Amino acid sequence: MQTKRRRAFVCRSAPPGIGVVILLMLAGQSALIAAQPVERIPLGNHGAAVEAYQQLVLDILQPETGATNYVPNGVDPVYWNALIPQDNEITPARIALGRKLYFEPKLSADGTVSCATCHDVTRGFSDQLPTSEGIGGQFGGRNSPTTMNVTLLHTMFWDGRSPTVDHQAMQPIINPVEMGMEDDEAAIIAGIKDDPEYRKMFREAYGREVNYQDIGRAIATFERTLNFLDSPFRRYMNGETNAISADAVEGWKLFNREGRCAACHTISPSNPLGTDNKFHNIGISATHLDFGKLAAEAVQILQHDSSEQTLDELALATEYGELGRFTVTHNTHEIGAFRTPMLLNVGITGPYMHDGSLKTLWDVMDHYNAGGEPNLYLDGGIEPLNLTDRQVDQIVAFLFTLTDIRFAKENARKYQEQFSLSRRERPERNMSVAQRKVLSFENFQHSHPEEGEVK
Repeated sequence: MQTKRRRAFVCRSAPPGIGVVILLMLAGQSALIAAQPVERIPLGNHGAAVEAYQQLVLDILQPETGATNYVPNGVDPVYWNALIPQDNEITPARIALGRKLYFEPKLSADGTVSCATCHDVTRGFSDQLPTSEGIGGQFGGRNSPTTMNVTLLHTMFWDGRSPTVDHQAMQPIINPVEMGMEDDEAAIIAGIKDDPEYRKMFREAYGREVNYQDIGRAIATFERTLNFLDSPFRRYMNGETNAISADAVEGWKLFNREGRCAACHTISPSNPLGTDNKFHNIGISATHLDFGKLAAEAVQILQHDSSEQTLDELALATEYGELGRFTVTHNTHEIGAFRTPMLLNVGITGPYMHDGSLKTLWDVMDHYNAGGEPNLYLDGGIEPLNLTDRQVDQIVAFLFTLTDIRFAKENARKYQEQFSLSRRERPERNMSVAQRKVLSFENFQHSHPEEGEVK
């Protein structure tokens, strides 16, 4: 029997019970919610903001998303409609059902985890943790990407193992670390199938009774409305020259030139996400793992059982997850490779990388400035950049202009938080390697003599 692990509503740095009071006070004054300091947000299971609070914040962020023929502002309608599955067109009934399911903890084995636990509306639709907490207090091995703008991605998950949002939405429900339900439709729908409201909503949305496939479709439909593209930088690109600071303008230039960021994080009016939707080994986790040994073992496991469930478990619950895209394709050149994350709203969706190992965007830039962690499968485009501290500051200033203006206060708070931390500690900063006074692969050969000569 599984132990249910529940928390009462609490507020960070507030007496017990004050969160409920705040929530009730704000229920009739939703316009005030956006101004609430983070320490006064009422928290529930696994440290996520309570559902009622998240719902009110969502109403502020998106007051109108229930229209038929929904198309987000700033996206070409022809392109957008091409992204929507023919069997899951966006309708108000499907959006409403998906939103309800997004916040539904009954889809988890212990009744404590919903999509909104790890993709919290108040935290940039992520959880702002290195890796996410699931049922029973378990932590997986992957950082939770934001659910904002996911329709525009080509594949889902860090390793791209899911081809669509509809498919992806179903996987956490049956992952043993995340929501922990059995891979059995009867078990998955047991908590909601007899609920009169759910039965009515499923019939209105899909003309069918409650079922697992439509759970995935409905959640995906709701997530397709979570589009946040209106950044200061987008306005700058549209001609508002004062939309971003002079440092950010210089950072944009460096992003495309000396920083070489645009090689993978392409940004243009037609591609505002800032990702090439490809997979790269940039040297994360390379210092403490033998990629070759792990890859050989993973292939043996997957030859015995290559099911989606096994792949999902390897990704989150074992060290084989560090192999990234390789576990999906078995292509040697994709060992340790992960999908290039989008840069839209990057200021409020840290910590960074697939394992959440980098706390700030200064850490991210220091990692790249030093050419990543050397390993035999390192992407050929990763090399020391010789950026000065001033140039790193300017690129970071630019990156913070990519956050939608609806999150302006949170973005400013995160900038100050990261800036202050970067002035106290810069664990990834290595100017000797960045300036090529020391060659990174020399260090690699000293620390990995068993690998032999690097050729």
